Amino acid sequence: MSPQSHVTSARPSLPRVVGVFGATMMGLGSIVGTGIFVSIGNAAGAAGPSVLLAIAVAAAVAALNGLSSAQLAAAHPVSGGTYEYGYRWLHPALGFTAGWMFLWAKSASAATAALGFAGYFLNLLGFGNADGRVVTGVLAVAALTLLVLNGIRRTNELNIAVVSITIMSLIAFVLAGFTTAWRQAPENIPSLQPAETSGFLEACALMFVAYTGYGRIATLGEEIRNPQRNIPIAIIVTLAVSMLLYLSVSCVAVATVGAENLAESTRQHAAPLEMVSRQFDVSWAWMIVAVGAVTSMLGVLLNLILGLSRVMLAMGRRGDLPSALGRLNQSEDTPSAAVVVVGMIIAGLVLLGDVKTTWSFSAFTVLVYYALTNLAAIRMSGEERRYLRIVPWLGLVSCLFLAFWVEPVIWISGLGLIIVGLIWHVIANRLNRGKSAANT
Repeated sequence: MSPQSHVTSARPSLPRVVGVFGATMMGLGSIVGTGIFVSIGNAAGAAGPSVLLAIAVAAAVAALNGLSSAQLAAAHPVSGGTYEYGYRWLHPALGFTAGWMFLWAKSASAATAALGFAGYFLNLLGFGNADGRVVTGVLAVAALTLLVLNGIRRTNELNIAVVSITIMSLIAFVLAGFTTAWRQAPENIPSLQPAETSGFLEACALMFVAYTGYGRIATLGEEIRNPQRNIPIAIIVTLAVSMLLYLSVSCVAVATVGAENLAESTRQHAAPLEMVSRQFDVSWAWMIVAVGAVTSMLGVLLNLILGLSRVMLAMGRRGDLPSALGRLNQSEDTPSAAVVVVGMIIAGLVLLGDVKTTWSFSAFTVLVYYALTNLAAIRMSGEERRYLRIVPWLGLVSCLFLAFWVEPVIWISGLGLIIVGLIWHVIANRLNRGKSAANT
């Protein structure tokens, strides 16, 4: 075990101020956003009408991973998520890999959310140019980074308001579009059978990422009250509600305009559900959808900055990242340096300007992350485990299988990123040993 393999208990901890309702809303705030307003279009482009089946398969895989995350977080409720679980139940190198991949996976997801927000927001105002989306996305990242620097209490309150607006807008989308979807379904959904296996499995991988916001609950384990009880409840409720929303919204969207049109709208404007809602019999539906999309993307971005900064905090505390990132501010309620660095990384990825690239990269890296989550759950003792051992085994196999169905350039880049991370991990270990020797 490396000298970094524990977290010094003398360091100040974040205050436990989030209850089960707040934790659930944070999970929903991370899930009900980019995936439902943007990535459904990406997945539809890969799988066609069978994207509906892919969404169901992705939900099943997410449920397996959610149960693994729930029992790990209940047994070890600290900031850092699978980064911490890897150190406790696996090996320092695997723990580091989990944290490293989480940072890049969710930074890419956050960049997608920022671009999605910009697309819907500018369309709502009557503008729609690619350069404008990038600038608007960067400004959104900067604004929410400043908000997170003010502490989790204010962040939690804003998140609850944002998620409430988003859910109401999605319910309105389903109700307003039901009759149109019913009328158009025979033409636009002739069959759910996948036309080709590779496209269907790629869609499963892309949609899996859309569900993984429940991991935000685990990464905030240090700030949740009564974590042994509240974390599993929040994760399970979050998954159940998000699955229902994803399936209902995607059925209406694909039935109304068809998978190809949905995918094309995503590529051109990063605002597919707005395009769908303009086809409804209810003329004002598109405005409600656009407002809901704008709030939801902000909610996702807010939660991702929050969760990423907590993982960076944990890695800084242990010495896997520079120690300045492992410190809290003077009031000891926010890891300010980590929040700022996270914001800068996300803003850099926003400059790519392509939601397909950022989301696909997120898919591979997050599948590797959750493969390690399941591996850690497999290693739990009988006393610690809450669910059957077959659950994390199925989750592990599913994640590793789906990870390599994204575009080859994406998973090759992801493997390269793991290698770079492990090289840095070796260097960081040596630097920390040198500091320890100098202090003795």
